[in-house]
Amino acid sequence: MKRSEFELIKDFRRWAARAVGGLNSGIGDDAAIIEQKAGYDALLSCDLLVEDIHFRLDYTTPELLGHKALAVSLSDIAAMGGAPRFFLLSLALPQRIDESFVERFYSGLLQLAEEFSVTLIGGDTSSSPDRLFVDLMIIGECPSGRAVKRSGARPGDLIYVTGTLGASALGLRLLLNGKRLMGFGVQPSGCGEREEQAKDCTPDEPEVNAAILAHLAPRPRIEVGRALAENQIATAMIDISDGLSSDLWHICEESGVGAIIYAEKIPVAREARILGAVVAANALDIALHGGEDYELLFTASPQMQSELEQMGDRFAGVDVTCIGEITEQKQMFIECERTRSTLAPHGFDHFSRSAQKAATADTVKTTRGRIRCGDAFGDAADAETKTLNVGH
Repeated sequence: MKRSEFELIKDFRRWAARAVGGLNSGIGDDAAIIEQKAGYDALLSCDLLVEDIHFRLDYTTPELLGHKALAVSLSDIAAMGGAPRFFLLSLALPQRIDESFVERFYSGLLQLAEEFSVTLIGGDTSSSPDRLFVDLMIIGECPSGRAVKRSGARPGDLIYVTGTLGASALGLRLLLNGKRLMGFGVQPSGCGEREEQAKDCTPDEPEVNAAILAHLAPRPRIEVGRALAENQIATAMIDISDGLSSDLWHICEESGVGAIIYAEKIPVAREARILGAVVAANALDIALHGGEDYELLFTASPQMQSELEQMGDRFAGVDVTCIGEITEQKQMFIECERTRSTLAPHGFDHFSRSAQKAATADTVKTTRGRIRCGDAFGDAADAETKTLNVGH
């Protein structure tokens, strides 16, 4: 990096320049000054992305990395049912990162920021001896007392999830096995729904591109989260970052409850169904434990079921699926082919020895051994199986 820190700050200020309500002073002072609306609570969250832990520069572009850095923080605001307003970004840059990389990174980040009307108001820069570090703090808001926490689930509540699960974890496995995003420009194009993005990318293997994009360019579910909170539908909510089994357990722990989910109801991503065998993984296992889907997992009273069905237009085309229910017993179960088994939380742990996704083997853990659930999807999954040449 040839530019000085102060030259970079000037660039950041120029790239982020925009007049926005509630911001009295942004980049240029020692601290930003923002106005907090009366009757609203502030929502604050931060995420740290570390090279070779959360991403690798040999399989993503600067634009897509910028997109993902903001998307994962936006997802935290979505999980609370809030609206994003501002964010601060800090970068620690190794010498090998040049000015072009930084400009492209900001291009992807600010494109997503514009889509969700969230404004960059500050941050910090530093050099790094070897790895790239990206730290982002986001500030959102919601009407006072309306934030949806993890602790509100009650026995009898139904368990819902947005979108589909497993494509991101599959995309990561494909990347680690040598597959790369093909035929896709460096601009994230607002990163719309992944099938739309991928349809013209690689006619032979569109599912590969779709899965990789699911990992590199996730969609934060801001609209759905806000609708659930504003209509007081969700009793508890979390975004699926570590994996369905792990994040459902977070809700259970915080709420002092248990859960049962039904294997055949889990919306496994089409990409995972088709390509799971390519990376020696069971599609259901990927959906349960893979993580980084950034879909919303929430609970709601059964009395809200009809209201949920009537709110489709508020969800911007995102499907919502009921996958189980909350129970009094403080334990998780999965029912597969009429067999009920204990479900252990099993997902990403930053401090595990390998810091890798822990979706190992093609089985679901149970207290009495292991039970295969791959056949729960019937012949449709088998009929869609493909064989691809994946390098190592």
